[in-house]
Amino acid sequence: MHRRFIVPSALAATLLLAIPAAAAPGTVGAPGIGDPYYPASGNGGYDVSHYDLRLKYQPKTDLLEGTATILATTTQELSRFNLDFGLDVSEVRVNGRKAGFATSGDHELEVTPAQPLAKDRAVSVVVRYAGKPSELKIGGWTAWARTPDGGVAAQEPDSAVWWYPSNDHPLDKATYDISVSVPDGTQAISNGVLQSQSSKLGWTRFNWRSDKPQATYLSTLAIGRFDVTTDRTADGLPVLNAYSKDLGPHAGAARASIERTTEVAEWLTGVFGPYPFNALGGYVPNVTSGFALETQTRPFYSPKQFANGANVSVVVHELAHQWYGNSVSVDGWKEIWINEGFARYSQWLWSEKEGEGTAQELADYVYAQHPADDPFWKVKPGDPGPDKQFDIAVYDRGALALQALRNEVGDEVFFELLKGWPTERAHSNANVGDFLRYAERVSGKPLAALFDTWLYRPSRPAGSAVAGAGLAGKALSDGRVERPASWKKIAATNTVHDHGDRGHRHDAAEGRPGHDHR
Repeated sequence: MHRRFIVPSALAATLLLAIPAAAAPGTVGAPGIGDPYYPASGNGGYDVSHYDLRLKYQPKTDLLEGTATILATTTQELSRFNLDFGLDVSEVRVNGRKAGFATSGDHELEVTPAQPLAKDRAVSVVVRYAGKPSELKIGGWTAWARTPDGGVAAQEPDSAVWWYPSNDHPLDKATYDISVSVPDGTQAISNGVLQSQSSKLGWTRFNWRSDKPQATYLSTLAIGRFDVTTDRTADGLPVLNAYSKDLGPHAGAARASIERTTEVAEWLTGVFGPYPFNALGGYVPNVTSGFALETQTRPFYSPKQFANGANVSVVVHELAHQWYGNSVSVDGWKEIWINEGFARYSQWLWSEKEGEGTAQELADYVYAQHPADDPFWKVKPGDPGPDKQFDIAVYDRGALALQALRNEVGDEVFFELLKGWPTERAHSNANVGDFLRYAERVSGKPLAALFDTWLYRPSRPAGSAVAGAGLAGKALSDGRVERPASWKKIAATNTVHDHGDRGHRHDAAEGRPGHDHR
């Protein structure tokens, strides 16, 4: 489990009731957005449209200084509202006027405007702050990784708390301008397009822009010394990849994988429809972690993803998320199948394209590897619970559900679904039920029973369900299914979202869930 902001239900209820007696009922924004998995995540009472972050970072000391300007619209009358943030704040202004502020919990910044805010009004919030992100611990843990030459913010389900104030939940997506000043010779990598770069008095400023809605956990910042490559897609989109200068023996394999980003993205465009953002690429900083993350337009990759050589499958996974997870985002964290089932299945489709095993063969193999008493089948991909949100079953059972759907509706309709859904729901939020209704509408078939069997039953599907999914019948009963050639590379990505020191660890060699909670 990778989340550190869990607030028990009773405590969450207490927080929601912790309103000063002087505040009128209904005028204090809730300290959580209402996600049952993470009650303290996000905030109520407003909707953010844009973040403008102006930052200065000193790698030697890990000191980050910032001014965040947040543009939002109120969704209720507000005498007070919260932001999610953990660094030290020196000043807050709301609509240009100084506002009161206080902290509560692990990461709540409570803001009291000079005057109450009316409903449905545009609001600007300016927060000045400073601190050392790596020293901010929440539950004994930090999402900010120090590197030999800088620092990196990349985590799921959250990392924003360590470097800028926000409404930290995928339900509130916004556009971004991120401007970062670093010592000359150091670079700042972030999301979107590099708008400009300039140097003055020993400092270089990098100005990045993401012009499409972006969830807070998909924002990223990497500061250090990088080798940068640039390119353009056939459609003219800028491609920027960055590699830490001190990746050591992993450098070649990392480049051999990520330099295929353009090729993979162009192939995915044929599967999922038009690429939804203004740039693409990837970066590999010198971090000790082992995970990768679909940070919007510019995925983060740990060097360890390439410890056993080049692996384009992990690039396929993270780029698939640009459609499934980034453009169409979860409306609550229990809907994680919207992200991970499709990203895993994209790896199966890449295997099919490369002639290294069809999606059907991979489905047969996955099913055969897990007997009926395997805990793998106890995890429900459609609602896995916060402790199992990134369990291997969410990925592989999630992909099995898609293969079952493909066999039920046929290839023509299935690929119409894969392309139509991210086009129809671009830059929005959705849940599994939304996709079910979409699939039923397009296919003209009742699919609720299929979704229930493969996504919500805590048991191994058998009998007619297996036959209906087109799995390999008798061969599966005794587990004798040939391993597809692509399996080793796909299984090597099983830790792709194993983000934390207490995260669920998977056996990357065989693709079976482990039981070592670090």
